[in-house]
Amino acid sequence: MKNTFFIAMAMSGLLFFSCADDKNKKEPQEIAKVETNDFDYNVDQFADLRILRYQIPSWDNLTLKEQKLVYYLTQAGLAGRDIMWDQNYRHNLAIRTALENVYRTYTGDKESEDWKNFEIYLKRVWFSNGIHHHYSNDKIKPDFSSEYLQTLLSETNTTLEGEAFDVIFNDVDAKKVNRAKGVDNVALSAVNFYGPNVTNADVESFYAAKKSPDPEKPLSYGLNSKLVKEDGVLKELVYKSGGLYGPAIDKIVEWLEKAQGVAENQAQGDALGLLIEYYKTGDLQIWDDYNVAWTAATEGNIDYINSFIEVYNDPMGYRGSFENIVQIKDFDMSQKMAVLSENAQWFEDNSTLMEEHKKKNVVGVTYKVVNVAGEAGDASPSTPIGVNLPNANWIRAAVGSKSVSLGNIINAYNNAGGSGRLKEFVHDEEEYELEEKYGQVGDKLHTALHEVIGHASGQLNPGVGETKETLKNYASTLEEGRADLVGLYYLYNPKLQELGLVDDWKKVGMAAYDGYIRNGLMTQLIRLNLGDDVEQTHMRNRQWVSAWVFEKGAADNVIEKVTRDGKTYYNINDYDKLHDLFGQLLRETQRIKSEGDFAAAEALVEGYGVKVDQTLHAEILERNKQFTTAPYSGFVNPEIIPNMNDNGEIESFTIKQPATFEEQMLKYSDNHSNLTTVEKLKL
Repeated sequence: MKNTFFIAMAMSGLLFFSCADDKNKKEPQEIAKVETNDFDYNVDQFADLRILRYQIPSWDNLTLKEQKLVYYLTQAGLAGRDIMWDQNYRHNLAIRTALENVYRTYTGDKESEDWKNFEIYLKRVWFSNGIHHHYSNDKIKPDFSSEYLQTLLSETNTTLEGEAFDVIFNDVDAKKVNRAKGVDNVALSAVNFYGPNVTNADVESFYAAKKSPDPEKPLSYGLNSKLVKEDGVLKELVYKSGGLYGPAIDKIVEWLEKAQGVAENQAQGDALGLLIEYYKTGDLQIWDDYNVAWTAATEGNIDYINSFIEVYNDPMGYRGSFENIVQIKDFDMSQKMAVLSENAQWFEDNSTLMEEHKKKNVVGVTYKVVNVAGEAGDASPSTPIGVNLPNANWIRAAVGSKSVSLGNIINAYNNAGGSGRLKEFVHDEEEYELEEKYGQVGDKLHTALHEVIGHASGQLNPGVGETKETLKNYASTLEEGRADLVGLYYLYNPKLQELGLVDDWKKVGMAAYDGYIRNGLMTQLIRLNLGDDVEQTHMRNRQWVSAWVFEKGAADNVIEKVTRDGKTYYNINDYDKLHDLFGQLLRETQRIKSEGDFAAAEALVEGYGVKVDQTLHAEILERNKQFTTAPYSGFVNPEIIPNMNDNGEIESFTIKQPATFEEQMLKYSDNHSNLTTVEKLKL
């Protein structure tokens, strides 16, 4: 799971979980030296976004065969890029094609305010893989008129009309994913997972009728399909060769077959073979077989994530978004962090969970720090910092899971920012010094604990259905909060120092607690517009965790709300009691999951995680105006370029960093547009 597969806090308490990160290695020939000041991490900044670069410090440790494997896997991801765009919204591909054609061919006044606003709008659309904000899910509003866009289209002989044109400016499909309580979330979500007139009730009834051949190993129904209604009858359009997204999937398969040919070992090759077969057939049993094989394939220096995986973009939690992350082992950090995996059972046994909710045997938890070599789909440009997969509970219990921390991504975050915003929101100098000295260590450990221990922890009661069925639209935020709480509970524990992971467990824990509360109650609000509720899964979980412990600790003044010079701060007065509160909430959150207690999940999330104190929010936004660093970051990918010999064989690779964001986006459209629409064909 980006499971938090999404997400964590990686930088001064302001970066957020997808879930985990890290890496290291000998310097690559074509890339600037790691950990020196001559590498420029910053590419661009616009609106509320900034674009960064990352390096691949493990590249030179690989053999040529391994480098070929990395290259083929990255190309497989880029081959599916258009799928993510179409999944996000039905008109995205047509809009992107039209806007890019205007950008390439317009010869008029490019110094005008309107043109500059057009460029910013296009960059925002690129960043979000569509016209809805990648984080808030709100439709991105252009700062130019429909008349101006019509002029640009006319002067560049570009066609964009009807709904695809109008939706840029009107209020239709205003929310990509609508998670509001008491509404028809499917009908009110613009995400392209469901056909017109499909409702929450339709989805629930359709999948309630699905019965897995083995109830103990439930299939991930709905993961790789679009649910539509034809003549009043519900049916699935399956993502596969010859099916929905077939042309892009065929390209993915082509690259995966090349990757299989240079697999590092038999287990890795067999897993790739199953993934290829899954793409060809769309068979969800093969998907499970693949995940079992992929989870067990732990040997080798290269790993990858590829397919329809995370369900955060589906308001009902069934359908997976396409994503790809190619990973190279961090040879130093992985060895150090494997200690968490080796001690997973100790953490489970000593947690605050009820005995019946503890796993008696935590199986196969693997944790690696890796270096990203390329990302695509839902993982790009906005990337998680850590990943824990597979998502199927039965596979995690029976076979185990893989957790990775994306080390070079975290490194880029940590080396691209400043400390001004931190100084504004810390309560005092002691909190600032703790964050500066121990914050990055605490964030990395929280990510690791979240992924390795958190998502692997706990078990469902016998007879309780999958969490997406029992907790419905609250499943994802409850799971992310539960994994956060496991991490928080153990961050303030001498066991970490005993295992050699930290030099001062208490100060690392204090810094981590400060950062989490500061972020959950204040600084993450800079990502919202005034008046908005909290919608995003991980933002919700950070708020409900923080708000709950703040409220429950009020009698003992565990966390004090301080007002000084008209500014609000939160100061932790008793870290020991806060540790106990995190443990209490962890116990209750696991109970909710284990029992499938929807009412309790709803009360927890709606009561603590959704509504925002508007007075405080206005204050936070005003205080944040002084800072120019954008609140959201994403990345361009290093370009891996094969060098061919006279026989047309790859003999080496060159790593090149893109000069600009637009250069990479246009190159991707030129080389990896594998889906077409009627609107695109009009150009």
